[in-house]
Amino acid sequence: MARRPVDVLMVGAGEYTAGFVQTAHGAAADKPAGVVALTCFDLRRSGLVGRMVLSDRCGTRMPAVRATMDAKIGKAYKGLDLTIECFPADDALATMSPGDAAIIFTPDDTHFAIASACVRAGLHTLVAKPLVRTLEHHRQLVEEAEAAGVMLAVEYHKRFDPIYSDARNRARGLGPFSYFYSYMAQPKVQLETFRGWAGRSSDINYYLNSHHIDIHNWFAGHAARPVLVSALAAAGVAEGVVGRPCEDTITLSARWEARDGGGVGTAVYTASWIAPKGECHTRQHLHYMGQRGELHADQAHRGYNTATDDAGYAALNPLYMRYVPDAAGRFAGQTGYGYISIAKFIDAARDLRDGEVSLEAVRQEGQLALAQDTLAVTAILQAGRLSLDSGGAAVEILYDAAGAPSGVRVAGTGEAEAAGAGAAAAQT
Repeated sequence: MARRPVDVLMVGAGEYTAGFVQTAHGAAADKPAGVVALTCFDLRRSGLVGRMVLSDRCGTRMPAVRATMDAKIGKAYKGLDLTIECFPADDALATMSPGDAAIIFTPDDTHFAIASACVRAGLHTLVAKPLVRTLEHHRQLVEEAEAAGVMLAVEYHKRFDPIYSDARNRARGLGPFSYFYSYMAQPKVQLETFRGWAGRSSDINYYLNSHHIDIHNWFAGHAARPVLVSALAAAGVAEGVVGRPCEDTITLSARWEARDGGGVGTAVYTASWIAPKGECHTRQHLHYMGQRGELHADQAHRGYNTATDDAGYAALNPLYMRYVPDAAGRFAGQTGYGYISIAKFIDAARDLRDGEVSLEAVRQEGQLALAQDTLAVTAILQAGRLSLDSGGAAVEILYDAAGAPSGVRVAGTGEAEAAGAGAAAAQT
């Protein structure tokens, strides 16, 4: 007997969901047709997704959003049903049922309220990274999701990159964690896309560094935990684009301690959005060292390049999303890790709804970034923001009796910042 498909609520009708960007340069080169809606349209063709609902903050944008999806998806691929219900009003959530799925891609400062409403309504919920900006909100969402018996996950799609996934498994055989370094940068044109919130409600640390901080935690978090963070930033370009104070490049350094007391490791995470236009949209690499070995992954250059009269030279990454249709004109991107990240979440949501698996089983599998297991990521991000707001001071990460991150504070002071007051003050 065929299983009933999952109805999906998509909140946010921008670049990652629908490929819709109201700037001269349009959507980023690595996601020209978006990711979420395209994936869900294809999953509906295969029977996993049923009804699709799209909600956005501004109803007047919806005709342009629908036109964008028709041009970039409907006219680009054969056999996809683009039927979708659009809700500029406040009642989109009320049309959903417990056990349905919600996928949230909105500015960082809106994640908490939207995710909270979705999990309390009984929806399995996937949120764009970062989940939230503070440990207080993160812990509250975990409690609400557990009380509702639903899955709450962060859309860290790099976990589904076959190279990163393989590296994670290899890293666990390299002995105790010793050193980690990551770099991730996007071109200046991204600042136009994020002009509305950059430097106001979030920063490049939350937006880009969160990817590799999660990957590091995924590699080493079972045996080590972050305890101290300090941050430095460069400025001068972004503030001229967005018209307010805004960091160009942020670097965090973090001290990690083995959970068994057997050693100390260090990590450096750097992210920027003022890179020049280059052969790829996102420059990214990492280096991981354990006490018995090391590994390095260059995710910007996959050894697959092209050059055309129209676009010039480019380094290609079809492992993320494949937008070129197959010989029959159909979408052929089912093997991309951007696609798989969405598909795995919806598949898990259906299994949970139908009683095929338990939440604990999904958690034990460890592929999806469940909120319960990513508290350390939010702790590092919040500590980094507090460090920047405190002139680069070292910031301690505090833990509760159960060993979960519970707050951050400037080293040498007695009061923890659980609610992220420094971040809020700096970004309003």
